[in-house]
Amino acid sequence: MTSPTSIPDDLSLAAQLEQLHATLAAHRSIGFPAAMDIDYGPVTPLFGMLINNVGDPDTDPDTSHTKAYEREVVDWHANLFGAPADDRWGYLTSGGTEANQAAVLLARDRFAGANPVLYYSEATHDWVRKTAGMLGLPEVVIRTDANGEVDYGDLRGELARRRDRPAIVVANAGTTVTEAVDNPARVRRVMSELAIRNSHLHVDGALAGVPLALLPDRPVAIDLGNVVDSVAISCHKFYGTTIPGGLVVTRRSLQRAARRISYTATTDSTVSGSRCGQLAVQMWYALRLLGEDGHRERAERARETARFAHSLLASVGWPAWRNVHAFTVYFTTPPAAIARRHGLSNADGGISHLICMPGVTRQQIEALAADIATVKGTEQPSPSRGVRRLVPVAQLPLTADRS
Repeated sequence: MTSPTSIPDDLSLAAQLEQLHATLAAHRSIGFPAAMDIDYGPVTPLFGMLINNVGDPDTDPDTSHTKAYEREVVDWHANLFGAPADDRWGYLTSGGTEANQAAVLLARDRFAGANPVLYYSEATHDWVRKTAGMLGLPEVVIRTDANGEVDYGDLRGELARRRDRPAIVVANAGTTVTEAVDNPARVRRVMSELAIRNSHLHVDGALAGVPLALLPDRPVAIDLGNVVDSVAISCHKFYGTTIPGGLVVTRRSLQRAARRISYTATTDSTVSGSRCGQLAVQMWYALRLLGEDGHRERAERARETARFAHSLLASVGWPAWRNVHAFTVYFTTPPAAIARRHGLSNADGGISHLICMPGVTRQQIEALAADIATVKGTEQPSPSRGVRRLVPVAQLPLTADRS
């Protein structure tokens, strides 16, 4: 069932709200990354009041606010991403786009007057093009490999052409279509080998930043102490908050001095002004409720579901792929009716994906596979640009996925 596209004016207000609730409650998509396994009911009473975390999280305004909760959320993630104990800063945003924009704005201001250049891969979310235009940053788009990871050779070449200018580089921890991951340590090494003196390495970890950092062996170095300069995540993806939100974490030493605003009794250091105080409590609740071990278990269960989906699609003979550690399984786009029925996300080039976020069930995957099995043997669309070199899932070791 899809969300409503019109408002039924012939019903009473109570009936309209009841119908809306039923419609939205029945809407379950496996194509959009939103966890559904945390019950935020205990926080619900706070939604009957205005809670405004206006301004910098470290300065308390005269309004009703929840900044103490926000500071704990920032600190928890600063620990997760290895930020120095005496050099960390961040805040909760309206979403992943604002969190990423805040980091790039900080980077631009670091190199004000020195003509910095923004580098990002062709698989990066569209927030980056919007941000480049808003901030007036020249941009260079880097090629990716077949699975969506940045082409480090192309990155090296483009950086070398402009090595005298500051570099702002965006690395992805989970691209939008394939959940590919760029290796921040390798990106940093490329910049070091080119002797680029002024650089800012930002990680867009909207989807996979936290799940990757929770892996016991930490295979991806999202390290705010020695490798990266800022990280952004989305709250409504892995944590499944009922309010769209994001979080940016960086080092305080990278900031320029912020201006004090007497009207709000806070410091003006954020992109937005007024900010949602309920989001801070939802995030705090999720962290306190489950802790690091609980969220690590959630992530691993999601990966197990993704491995199951990967294997099941192979068993019905449907071309599909999965990057290592990913919640995402991407595959040849099925007929439109099946894609709509299961809320799949379709990308250019004949590719769809499902995202096994915490809360997605095996029953949902089985239902999709059963529908796909009904069209086995019919003509399947051929993936085009960006996936043409992928290996069919049947040729990959299902336990190891892609490495």
